Amino acid sequence: SKHCLKLDDRTANVTVKPFELDMGFQFELHVTVSGKKINISEIPELPIPIDWMRDKLELLFYKTEQAAGGGEIENVTYNKESGTAVITFLKPG
Repeated sequence: SKHCLKLDDRTANVTVKPFELDMGFQFELHVTVSGKKINISEIPELPIPIDWMRDKLELLFYKTEQAAGGGEIENVTYNKESGTAVITFLKPG
C-alpha cells in the first residue's frame, strides 16, 4: 500500500487507501403500459449523458423470456427536456 514516486528531481512517498465512488442514482419512475410500449414520465434530470440514460432505461426494462414481464427491446426514445421516455418491445406482452 506504500509507494515511492520519483517526479523530476523530487521523491514523494504515497499511501494507497480504498475509497467509495458515489456513482449511483436512485429515482422513481411513473409508467403506463400498453401492449408493445411503455410510456415513462417524471424521469428526474440527472448529470449523465442522454445515451447513458437510454442504456439505463433499456437495462431496467429488459427481461429474458423466462422472467415475468419485460422482454427484448426494439427501441428506447428518451426526451431529457420533458423527462419522458417510450420503451418499445419486439413482442407484445
